[in-house]
Amino acid sequence: MAISETYEPTGTLKPVAEGVWIVDGPLIRFGYLGLKFPFPTRMTVVRLKDGSLWLHSPTDLTPSLKKEIDELGPVQHLIAPNRIHYWWLGDWAAAYPSARTYAAPGVKKQARKNGRFAAYQFDLASTATGTAMAMAPDEIDMLIVPGGYLSEAVFFHRASRTLILTDLMQNYERSKIASPLFRFMSRLSGAADPDGKMPFDLRLTFFWHRRQMAEAVRWMIGWEPERIIIAHGRWYEADGVAELRRAFRWVEGC
Repeated sequence: MAISETYEPTGTLKPVAEGVWIVDGPLIRFGYLGLKFPFPTRMTVVRLKDGSLWLHSPTDLTPSLKKEIDELGPVQHLIAPNRIHYWWLGDWAAAYPSARTYAAPGVKKQARKNGRFAAYQFDLASTATGTAMAMAPDEIDMLIVPGGYLSEAVFFHRASRTLILTDLMQNYERSKIASPLFRFMSRLSGAADPDGKMPFDLRLTFFWHRRQMAEAVRWMIGWEPERIIIAHGRWYEADGVAELRRAFRWVEGC
């Protein structure tokens, strides 16, 4: 049987907890050392108390997915959490012109460089570490994790105790990787299930930001998440705090 590198079915809402869904998206290919490696993608959808929708790292917008989203509620917030995860946000902004758009540090510059949507209304870097997002002050907490190559905005949905990450943790399942080379690379990088974490090459880019990374991990542990949603690979349905301690054991001081 052929290996399915995506998390089927793709392009449809999948319930995670009350008010929280994920959408597994298409495979993308990201360049590394002159090669193009496949990465599964994932969007997180949160329905806020006022009924509006908060979309994190939007994936490919298809007509069938748009229909599902419209039935769920009005889209009000579109989040680009780091300089890699912005690619489809322009399509969503065009489809939902009344929605507010938010960009993590580095997103606007990277988007302009690639000729993509860069007209973000709100800069997430202006929000203090560990504070609640202004649009949902009693629902979603946020902090910025600064790094050399990328800085990432991470989020915590209080009601469901769901931590929402993007690239700070990756967890690739061997059964989902068709290429023997990529299976080897995922193990070598330290991002292979069941011990998924930040890939080694990305960890190196946080070398000069170790103190801030340790502080961020302490914040995340302090939130006491029940589950952790990530963008690439198998996400964590339970034992969120234990998974954080395991995945960030390479960070001193946390």
